[in-house]
Amino acid sequence: MNSTNTSLVQSELSFHCETGNYHTFCPISCVSWLYQKIEDSFFLVIGTKTCGYFLQNALGVMIFAEPRYAMAELEESDISAQLNDYKELKRLCLQIKEQRNPSVIVWIGTCTTEIIKMDLEGIAPKLEAEIGIPIVVARANALDYAFTQGEDTVLAAMIQRCPGTSTKLLPETTAPAHPPLVLFGSVPSSIAKQIEFELQQNGIHVSGWLPGDKYDDLPILNSDTYVCGINPFLSKTATNLIRRRKCQLINAPFPIGPDGTREWINTICDTFNIDPITTNKREQEVWDSLEDYLSLIRGKSVFFMGDNLLEISLARFLIKCGMIVYEIGIPYMDRRYQKGELDLLYQTCIEMNAPLPKIIEKPDNYKQVQRIKELEPDLVITGMAHANPLEARGINTKWSVEFTFAQIHGFQNARDILELVTRPLRRNNALKNFDSTTYTIS
Repeated sequence: MNSTNTSLVQSELSFHCETGNYHTFCPISCVSWLYQKIEDSFFLVIGTKTCGYFLQNALGVMIFAEPRYAMAELEESDISAQLNDYKELKRLCLQIKEQRNPSVIVWIGTCTTEIIKMDLEGIAPKLEAEIGIPIVVARANALDYAFTQGEDTVLAAMIQRCPGTSTKLLPETTAPAHPPLVLFGSVPSSIAKQIEFELQQNGIHVSGWLPGDKYDDLPILNSDTYVCGINPFLSKTATNLIRRRKCQLINAPFPIGPDGTREWINTICDTFNIDPITTNKREQEVWDSLEDYLSLIRGKSVFFMGDNLLEISLARFLIKCGMIVYEIGIPYMDRRYQKGELDLLYQTCIEMNAPLPKIIEKPDNYKQVQRIKELEPDLVITGMAHANPLEARGINTKWSVEFTFAQIHGFQNARDILELVTRPLRRNNALKNFDSTTYTIS
């Protein structure tokens, strides 16, 4: 092989798949942010008591909110197919209708419903016609899906409920100068408004969101509609939008970090032949405001074990911040959907003169622990299963699940990302200066 070819090989991102034992948060937890986003929805999780215990513990932090989700608990007799699934689900849905009267009921399938082959898709249409409330079936079992893919299955199932045309006539003054644009991915309404504002500043009008704040806010989807994702874990939703509704996918990096947000907006503008106006200035303003955090992490190394499918976007942003990323573990990798993000990751490494990280799909956690021991990174971003064991070995860790529940999208929230990343580093710096004698009781 000549030297030119060798250089080319070394300059490409490296992808591997280990298919080992890896850990990820349960995907049924997607109900925690989806039921809050779709305000008139109700989520019914169909599983065992274990699923109920998990949801109770995982979502119990929301003590000030009245949850709009419940468990349909399967007993041993249900699992052995001795009871009528239809009859029991009808009873529960009628109870939900009477007490909450939601605009839509979302059935969340679990590992148990998958194993016993419960025909949720067959039951739902008949029951929907009986009770008069739309029922959307989404499979979010941990056998097939990682943590955040729970949202992906829900949104993918809702696509077929979206209208193809609208009977509403918009005034000419409100018609955008470009084809309709629909954004997909669940974020709090405050973040959605921030994103819409940034797009409007650059001449882009958002026609709708999937999901919207209300079930009836489902966007119009047809061959004239352009769609763009805001989260990297929505590949199934993107595929259904393209194949089933013939939408035009804008393949962009994701609006995470000021660099990603700039490129995301610029890619949308380029698609519609619109010159972005504010993005470069907004990005620089954000970077200037982050210097206090950047000084803490510049030159430090980080290792992603893989949990929530945000790893590529976060790694790209941290490399831009001056960190070295040794390895990016990720439970599932769709290179087509994340092409824009992968391209930006590569460009960022070249720009920052940083080594290209190794990307490992379905990483073997045992092998990862060995590599962590050898590499000795300054920080490991990991699932909760490995955080305490790694901390016991003197390794700084951060729970990956925290990035999922935090507000990390757009220009304004880059600071929140770095707040999470630097917290264990700042904690350890504080402990170094801690004088134990100060608090000793005489």
